[in-house]
Amino acid sequence: MTPKNTEQMDEQVVRRAPLFTALDDAAASALRSAMQTVKIKKGEDLFKEGDDGHHLYVIIEGKIKLGTKSVDGRENLLSVLGPGEMFGELSLFDPGPRTSTATAVTDARLLSLGHDQVIPWVKDHPEVSLQLLGRLAQRLRRTNEAVGDLVSLTFLDA
Repeated sequence: MTPKNTEQMDEQVVRRAPLFTALDDAAASALRSAMQTVKIKKGEDLFKEGDDGHHLYVIIEGKIKLGTKSVDGRENLLSVLGPGEMFGELSLFDPGPRTSTATAVTDARLLSLGHDQVIPWVKDHPEVSLQLLGRLAQRLRRTNEAVGDLVSLTFLDA
C-alpha cells in the first residue's frame, strides 16, 4: 500500500470519530494536523488509572482495552475499542486523574489531542462541543446502567 493510500485510509478512520463527524473537511483537516501520532506495542499501557490525564485519543489502527482494578486486584474490563473510536475525552474538560487504564490489545497507532489544543477548537467550532457532550452523555448513561445493575445484584444477594 502506498503512503498516499495509507493516509487516505487513516483519514477515513479518523473522520468516523465523534470529535470529527460534525466538522467540514477543512476544519477536520486542520484539527487532524494539530494531533500527534502515538504508537504503542501489544501489552503496553498507554496510561494507568490514577495518572494525570491531559489527552484524548483516536485509534487509527489496532485495539485498546480500557479497564479498572477492583479493590481485591481483579481487572474490570470496561471496553475494547478499535479504529475510529476515541477515548480519554473526560480529560479534555476535567484534566484530573485517569479513571481507567488503557492497554494495547494489539500493536496500535493513535492520534493524540491535548487539553490545551482542544479548548480553542471548542470555542471556534461549537459543533465539536455538541459532539463531545453527546459522547460524554452516552458514557454517563452506560455508567448509570452499570451502577444500577450492581445495586440490583447487591440487593438480590442480600
